[in-house]
Order: sequence, then C-alpha cells, then structure tokens
Amino acid sequence: MKFFVTALGLLFVLEAIPYVLFPEAMRRWLAQLGTMAPGVLRAAGLLALGVGLLLCYLTQRTGLFP
Repeated sequence: MKFFVTALGLLFVLEAIPYVLFPEAMRRWLAQLGTMAPGVLRAAGLLALGVGLLLCYLTQRTGLFP
C-alpha cells in the first residue's frame, strides 16, 4: 500500500508540472483536445496505457532497471 500511495503522489506531481510552468500553453492544448475526434483520443489513451504497462512489466520482471 505504501508503494501505491507513493506512486500516486508521484503521478500528481508529474501531472501538475506543466500547469505550473506553462499555464497558458496548457489552456491552449486543452482547448485543442476538445476539438479532437474521440477515436484519436481513444488511440492516444490506449497507446499511453500500453507504454505504462510495458514500463511496469520491464521494471518488475526484468533486470533492465536494477
């Protein structure tokens, strides 16, 4: 549970960095997201999910990241 809460905290930190450093650019980028087709957003989400799962697998099951 401690690892999960730490990972969740790190997620919040990483998600907040663009909003703190570049608030105007984030506002424009979020406005562009509203105009994108749902299929494109879904594909981007699936790609991010796949990369995340691959990273989890590589760090937990292989010796690539000691």
